[in-house]
Amino acid sequence: MTTTDTAGTALADTLTRAFAGHFGHDADGVWQAPGRVNLIGEHTDYNDGLVLPFAINRSTTVAVSARADRTVRLASAFAAADPVEFDLDTFAPDQAAGWSAYPAGVAWELERAGITVPGFDMYVTSDVPVGAGLSSSAALECAVALALSDLTGAGLGRAELADIGRRAENNVVGAPTGIMDQSASMLGTRDCAVYLDCRDLSSHPVPLGLAESGLLCLVIDTKVSHAHATGGYAERRASCVRGARVLGVGALRDLDAADLPRAARILDDVTFRRVRHIVTENERVARTAELLTTHGPLAIGDLLDASHRSMRDDFEISCPELNLAVDTARANGAVGARMTGGGFGGSAIALVPVDDADQVRSAVLAGFAVRGLQVPDVFAVLPAEGARRL
Repeated sequence: MTTTDTAGTALADTLTRAFAGHFGHDADGVWQAPGRVNLIGEHTDYNDGLVLPFAINRSTTVAVSARADRTVRLASAFAAADPVEFDLDTFAPDQAAGWSAYPAGVAWELERAGITVPGFDMYVTSDVPVGAGLSSSAALECAVALALSDLTGAGLGRAELADIGRRAENNVVGAPTGIMDQSASMLGTRDCAVYLDCRDLSSHPVPLGLAESGLLCLVIDTKVSHAHATGGYAERRASCVRGARVLGVGALRDLDAADLPRAARILDDVTFRRVRHIVTENERVARTAELLTTHGPLAIGDLLDASHRSMRDDFEISCPELNLAVDTARANGAVGARMTGGGFGGSAIALVPVDDADQVRSAVLAGFAVRGLQVPDVFAVLPAEGARRL
């Protein structure tokens, strides 16, 4: 048995005991789905574009049992002791609130897809930081979707389950996100990134080769919390829709660098810069995947740096803390660094030589301390397997 398998068994045992303590009976099973780091390809997913995320070794885990009625009871290790309770027959999206909106939304969307979901009891735990841009929400959605698919015998494929999670986030939670996060959580492969075409949802693994190249991926959680359901994310999406409409294309994916001079002439400055980010980011994703395959991760640093500059200057979704994290990591040995996730806070990532990891971590902590900022959390992540039953 591998170390991962042993840890999964221990976690499942702990979670089943917690479930029994809350609900007074045994769970039918335990399911787990990871968070993700997006190596490159930000805000391209809802523009039918290209993304290159990878699942990480931080996950949300759920213990679930089906019920004979239509009642849902939800409890977690991170919320109040009393379970959230509702009836599937009377539930409506406007009743959803807080973290329980994610599993409730998954059940709602499964029913809308024609799958009869029984009532269920669920206990949730997670080590994916909330608000850090590592897709804690998608991890929860995917763990729940896989659990309910198994318990109902629906047998949905992983791409279908990812779409159920995305629809839950869009239609019940109210966050206008694309399909990337859920796809990374469902389709992740150990030691690989997921190259995903968000237009036709085709995907394939791209080996990362970090360990072989003497690198690790450091996450710098700035502790500046973000929320996708708030205005900044939605405004960026609206700008992309506006730019595509004025330029006469169905989505910004239909443009390339040759279209940018015309875009500059007919768009206002802000909309043009939003469009330019998407066009150039798609090109960076494709080039990154190519270089990983032909030259390895030491070759992609400049692309990560360029992606961050584009998000900082053109898409304007960075913040001073993210810029500080990126600049400090690069100045102390990182091969490349960029903010990751939807922006307006959350985390940066840095590809760092193993021998320089302590120096980068210390420099980031010192830089934040000198400016009186909240202490960031700096930790390494590994590319991990996607959602599974433990």
